[in-house]
Amino acid sequence: MKYICTKCKKTEEITSIKAKCYCGGLWKLDFIPPKFDTKLIHKDTWGLFRYREFMPITSNYWEEISLGEGMTPIIQFDEDLMLKMDYFMPTLSFKDRGAAMLIAHCKSIGIQSVVQDSSGNAGNSIAAYCAKAKIECEIFVPEGTSPKKIKMIEAHNAKVNVVKGSRDNCADVCREKVDTEKKYYANHVYNPFFYEGTKTYIYEIYEQLNRIPKNIFVPLGNGTLFIGVIKGLEELLISGLIKDMPNIIAIQSEHCNPFAKAVLNKESIPSKVIPKPTIAEGIAIGVPMRGEEILEYIYKYNVEVIIAPEDKILEARHILAENGVYCEHTTAASYAAYLEYCKIKGKTSDSLISMCGAGLKSDH
Repeated sequence: MKYICTKCKKTEEITSIKAKCYCGGLWKLDFIPPKFDTKLIHKDTWGLFRYREFMPITSNYWEEISLGEGMTPIIQFDEDLMLKMDYFMPTLSFKDRGAAMLIAHCKSIGIQSVVQDSSGNAGNSIAAYCAKAKIECEIFVPEGTSPKKIKMIEAHNAKVNVVKGSRDNCADVCREKVDTEKKYYANHVYNPFFYEGTKTYIYEIYEQLNRIPKNIFVPLGNGTLFIGVIKGLEELLISGLIKDMPNIIAIQSEHCNPFAKAVLNKESIPSKVIPKPTIAEGIAIGVPMRGEEILEYIYKYNVEVIIAPEDKILEARHILAENGVYCEHTTAASYAAYLEYCKIKGKTSDSLISMCGAGLKSDH
């Protein structure tokens, strides 16, 4: 198993600390899992590592790293919509799926210190799993990040740097440190081990429902969950467990929508946008680093892209809360986008969206 550059196809050992290829291309992982079969699930493991037969596990360090992530319930919200309660996680967000896998890998290759940039949730996850793994951690977050997310990161003994400017500028500052100080970049966008964790989202849905819903709504900023969803569904297709891809609807912020604009103009790279302030901070990514890869998936599988109206997010959050589901603003944006989709398309039965982050994380 090796890294493969998405541009020049050069290979690199997975023990490498290089964040990307010399040509600038990001890594993919040369890993082909066995065909998905529920008989190969380790059902005595309550968590996402029950699927370790289908994950690029190179050691047993996952046993030391795991905080009990995964196996989040699916609830029936109304007659048409199901919610996958992914904020039922150790750090209250779905990012724990990828962080558990990535930090287990870091531990297995002897990494002792990592840096990462985040709008909050991924940084919190990486910090928590680094704390469990006894790995030094430094997180960069953009100004305006929820104070509660910052406090959670600091609680795990990670150093937090608040960077002025946009989320994209924050990433640039962090990557400069990676380049100049040769730090390990434990990033949810760059490192493909992260997606090998987020794909378990699909495994769980299939195991819990014994099928895949017709419509899957996925928030899309950097594509952390989106790529995992695609990978998981492709594996189910190859295994013959599903005959066709479900209807996938990617969700973008009205104030930061490079993919929506690109699809509208039939472009192969994300459109240049100037992000405006948005309470959907988790998907406010103006320059998605895996943009071309994500657009290839969008066109290959006829993925629809829907906008979450900024002025409907708090209303959507209120509706969810009135029904017992208290989520953060970015997650409420997904529900706002679902309602907008139904307004445009009509009744959309057998739909599922992820409750990605807990409400207390974004009360600011």
